[in-house]
Amino acid sequence: MVEVAFYGDDFTGSTDALAQFTRVGLSGVLLVTMPAWDELQVLARQYDVIGVAGVARSLPPDEQEAEIRPILQALRDLGPRFVQYKVCSTADSSPTLGSLGRALEVGRSIFGPAVVPILIAQPDLGRYTVFSHHFAAEAGAIHRLDRQPTMSSHPATPMRESDLRLHLANQTNLRIGAIHLTSYADLPAHDAQSTYDALVLDALTDADLQAIARTILIPPTTPAFAIGSGGLSKALATALTTPTTQQTNHAMPGRDGRDGRAQVGGVAGQVLVVSGSQSPRTAEQIARAVASGWHSLPLTYRPAAVSDGSPAVAAEAVRALNAGAPGVVVHTGEATGRATGELLGAFSKELAAVVREVVRNTQVRRVVVAGGDTSGRVLRDLGVTALEPSPTTPSHLGQGLTLCTAITGDPQLNGTQFLLKPGQLGAPNLFDALRQA
Repeated sequence: MVEVAFYGDDFTGSTDALAQFTRVGLSGVLLVTMPAWDELQVLARQYDVIGVAGVARSLPPDEQEAEIRPILQALRDLGPRFVQYKVCSTADSSPTLGSLGRALEVGRSIFGPAVVPILIAQPDLGRYTVFSHHFAAEAGAIHRLDRQPTMSSHPATPMRESDLRLHLANQTNLRIGAIHLTSYADLPAHDAQSTYDALVLDALTDADLQAIARTILIPPTTPAFAIGSGGLSKALATALTTPTTQQTNHAMPGRDGRDGRAQVGGVAGQVLVVSGSQSPRTAEQIARAVASGWHSLPLTYRPAAVSDGSPAVAAEAVRALNAGAPGVVVHTGEATGRATGELLGAFSKELAAVVREVVRNTQVRRVVVAGGDTSGRVLRDLGVTALEPSPTTPSHLGQGLTLCTAITGDPQLNGTQFLLKPGQLGAPNLFDALRQA
């Protein structure tokens, strides 16, 4: 029976959240599209964790609310102990895009006036909150969020403030307080006496997550609502006092009525990467793959070509793979840094068309999609309905990365393994590491 449900505001973070729960023995599924209520209830009886992967991080507030409100209401009605609004551990958001403030307002309107815990830290990814100020690692160094090279200059949501209380206060009129590490000995009392609508929580180590799990995340009433990263998912998994240890594979039927469980086939050692990420780390990973003999194919934005899915690029990718290339990277270069919304949507449709053609015309069954916003759009364009964590995920891929198998009514795409990669994550040799796994 479902214990916890979550909505992820981007796809890459959603797979990370699911992994946090399944690592402790909970069974879980990640929905790409919301099924009918009857089917959702069936899933709630089969799985301990149900996640919904969304794209709210790339939406303006009104569109964001239109997406998340019915989903959060449906998850509430399933009756889990917790419902999490899963966000990136770099707090990507602004008053005009992916607003955490709007998510907080919607959550309180659905789940009631209880104080909402907000935990953005995720120590295993090098993301820390201390005295409400947030820090994130990059290239082996720890930076305050507003000075972190990637996030301070992010093309969509540049981070100008490291104090998460102020960051959130810029997005809502709700009262944002905090509980600092120095107060953790009195966590229950602090929470009970709070006059705030939400509380930002510090975390520097996994021990801090465990302290949070033992105290304020034990809900007096259910479902309880919280906002946070994969660090919160890890704390919630700890907070579940009777997690099942049964690792049953709950197959979700594909839309054609077939068993949707992953059937991994194809030629080992070939991988397709499609990327809309503008992260320096992704650029480094692409360069490393090209140096190892991968084929690199840049997309050029041409409005007239959007509807045909850039067939020349897809055909070249198919030719290269069938000729024995170790892998192909189809990427958008720096183009998406100049625009958002419409341009990202156009590129994502083209990238999805490349994936479809490659899977149908080669033996490739492992696909990397790089970029949080890109991942969501590509999987939706492909018609993927759900993802399950793959039992064959290589352990050396790194924290925050989970290989998942696709469930879809398309018999050629069904069972394809996807690695949804946030722009900043993964070792420089990630693509070759997956190819050789």
